[in-house]
Amino acid sequence: MNIIIKSKQLMKKKRILIGILVFLIVIQAIQPTKNKGNAAGPKDITSVVQVPDNVMAVLKKSCYDCHSNNTTYPWYDNITPVNWWVADHIKEGKRELNFSTFGDYTAKRQNKKLDEVAETVEKGQMPLNSYLIMHGDAKLTAQEKELLISWAKASAVKLADVQNH
Repeated sequence: MNIIIKSKQLMKKKRILIGILVFLIVIQAIQPTKNKGNAAGPKDITSVVQVPDNVMAVLKKSCYDCHSNNTTYPWYDNITPVNWWVADHIKEGKRELNFSTFGDYTAKRQNKKLDEVAETVEKGQMPLNSYLIMHGDAKLTAQEKELLISWAKASAVKLADVQNH
């Protein structure tokens, strides 16, 4: 009697596991749209402010995957539902700041975004820790932080001067 109950419980667990496995296989067909446009273009940040090569290298290494129209995807982005989380993360990042469309922002917003770049880097809020877990090379060194902060603050001042004249 006890063996029959245990056998039924085991069968129920197997069915649940098979169901979960089938579900995970089926959802692999549901892939989000990839963020594979042009990072640089007529409206990117370089059309508004001067971005020295060393600053651009840091932006591309640590910021552009989530804050531009072109993402370099990691291997795990091919796995659903992880790719849903990554796509949402990119969508949110671009909503906050998109270097590829920076030229479309109002002058006031451009200035505010440059101030926010300096502030979030200074406070260690960017790049996000959740991003750095799988992208260790995106971690900013003290020198890179200072470079970005100085560049963003100086660019904001220059933009404000241009806007006031």
